[in-house]
Amino acid sequence: MKEKILESLRDAIVDCDVDQAVKVARQALAAGIPALEAIQQGAGKGLDVIGARFSAGEAYLPELILAGDAMKAVLDELGKALAEENRGLSAALGKVVIGTVSGDIHDIGKNIVAALLAVSGFEVYDIGIDVEPKAFVKKAEELGANIIGASTLLTTSMPYQQDVVQYLADSGLRSKYYYVVGGGPVTAGWARKIKADGHGYTAADAVEVCKRLVKSGQTPGTFEPVIIEYHQG
Repeated sequence: MKEKILESLRDAIVDCDVDQAVKVARQALAAGIPALEAIQQGAGKGLDVIGARFSAGEAYLPELILAGDAMKAVLDELGKALAEENRGLSAALGKVVIGTVSGDIHDIGKNIVAALLAVSGFEVYDIGIDVEPKAFVKKAEELGANIIGASTLLTTSMPYQQDVVQYLADSGLRSKYYYVVGGGPVTAGWARKIKADGHGYTAADAVEVCKRLVKSGQTPGTFEPVIIEYHQG
């Protein structure tokens, strides 16, 4: 029963069917499936399929956007239950400044990561799209954040993720902020190359990475990055 519901939820995302995604999300709650599991093992898997197809040139931006809309609808439906599951958190895990880097106006993945972080106990400040490197740092300084997250869907904008960490270093602030990168073309190898502190392939992975970084207590920029790699299946 549970596996069938999770499979149906995945398929609804792949089919970009918002109404069906909401319907199955409700079924998941009624069946007692934890909201986080429904997101990770159901809807999230569907988003992985669309993302892989997009990367392989087998799906196009309109499909990615529609699948993102379906995913957002699922998050809206499961958000309250997910917040209840995380009710045991005595206080916010930290403040996250998140945005899409310069030259990129895509916000699907970034929005989903921001939503999951928010219901997982983080204070999240989404600074939007096409954000210059120094703007990430300026906002983090202004808000007293402890994590900066930078997303991109374009290979042409990936260098700006490196510019953010370079700006932190040049400003003498590298040891102050955990820096996490993500997005369709971003790999574990790239995260290591630019000396980011963390990378996760999926939105749920990104949340787990942020949790591990905060709980580690290590000084940003002084250790091997926390990586959750993607394995299809």
